[in-house]
Amino acid sequence: MSEPRAQPDPAFALLDVYDAALPHVYGYLLARCGNRAQAEELTSETFLAAVQSARNGGPVTPAWLIGIARHKLVDHWRRREREERGLRLAHADPDVEDPWDGHLDALQAREVLAALSPHHRCALTLRYLDGLPVPEVATLLGRTVHATEALLVRARAAFRRAYPGGRDD
Repeated sequence: MSEPRAQPDPAFALLDVYDAALPHVYGYLLARCGNRAQAEELTSETFLAAVQSARNGGPVTPAWLIGIARHKLVDHWRRREREERGLRLAHADPDVEDPWDGHLDALQAREVLAALSPHHRCALTLRYLDGLPVPEVATLLGRTVHATEALLVRARAAFRRAYPGGRDD
């Protein structure tokens, strides 16, 4: 009679990927949320999801981790938007439609982006920093393409109003 053998936890295979992917996942999140504590929290949530996926037999790759990090960031912005929605009345300007023109100062743009509502910041980040097409942004935000286009119009208008020297056409 053979003795039962303990099976190793499949999540241990994640350790090799963890060492290689951690700087990329953390850097991705820090560049988009601009807050070290928040980036660390979202990074830990991303790797907890990776452990669960590894235990369920799913493949865990650095590209997959960046995708999960993107989803965690979107979820974070959604939570913040719901919290802030109860505290303020959002102002929308649907008349501004033209795409961003000219060159922006990166530091000022980051500060302005951080000051926008989470919903606007999320839409602009996914569309312009991550370079995702509008239909994919809509999918990530759980909105229709038309609603996402309208959100992007309002978000660009809010960005222009807040950007030093920006115009409010």
